[in-house]
Amino acid sequence: MNYNLITVLGPTAVGKTRLSVRLAEFFEGEIISADSRQVYKRMDIGTGKDIEDYTVDGKKIPYHLIDVIEPREEFNLFLFNEMFYDAYEKIISKNKIPFLTGGTGLYLHSILKGYELMKVDKDRIRYEELSELPLDELVSVLKKLKASLHNTSDLKIKDRVIKAIIIAENKGSGEKTKRNEIKSLTIGVKLPRNKIKENITARLKQRLKNGMIEEVENLLAEGISFDKLEFFGLEYKFLGKHLKGELNYNDMFQKLNSAIHQFAKRQMTWFRKMEREGIKIHWIEGPDFERAKRIIEENYF
Repeated sequence: MNYNLITVLGPTAVGKTRLSVRLAEFFEGEIISADSRQVYKRMDIGTGKDIEDYTVDGKKIPYHLIDVIEPREEFNLFLFNEMFYDAYEKIISKNKIPFLTGGTGLYLHSILKGYELMKVDKDRIRYEELSELPLDELVSVLKKLKASLHNTSDLKIKDRVIKAIIIAENKGSGEKTKRNEIKSLTIGVKLPRNKIKENITARLKQRLKNGMIEEVENLLAEGISFDKLEFFGLEYKFLGKHLKGELNYNDMFQKLNSAIHQFAKRQMTWFRKMEREGIKIHWIEGPDFERAKRIIEENYF
């Protein structure tokens, strides 16, 4: 198969970002992030951007889809696809290899399976009509239009529910965006569950020590609501509860640590789903550079 993308995926805390950067440096590529939260500016520690990892032996490896929008703004699957293909075209125009790297299953799946996403002309009048309704009524409308909802956290934010209704109502109309077919050589990084748990706990302690609480305090100071922190999930959700006085420090740590462990399990569920759908994933044990390099040399070129 003639591949035109290399994807490095895996659950959180397995070292996939650093591995991807080393591979991109070796094969003269650039990184496209597939992380639903690293797109936000000033959300650095909680999202684990680790920007220093994008430098290898003093050489900065270009990356895309990190720090591209404000925390107040909306980011979704459609925007991710738009930005992914923009970055992808720029990279291949320079005769570089694009490396898609991350752990957000839906985003990865949308690229590897070639989702056709519809651009809906947002109806301002309809938006204003819906804005008059209370949140619970809007949720009821949306559930009638769309029985299966991927992301129930969206139901807590009125603006997102309204936009979801408008999209559902416009389904079947509007302009579909069809892109060039992506053929990805996909490498998966895995570790034993107990090792992932150990890494998650050690990393969480380090991030708290490095100022993660202060990062969330700064977001609140600039006007980000506790509801929005809840929407961002994991670190931001539990630190928000702690700063709100709903959880003491120890309870926050334990609950957050456990939630990240569960998140890693859900990520693996996504990747197994991809394999069942025919996406070939070359699994490697840990961020093994030599093994990953060999897979690329034997398959990509």
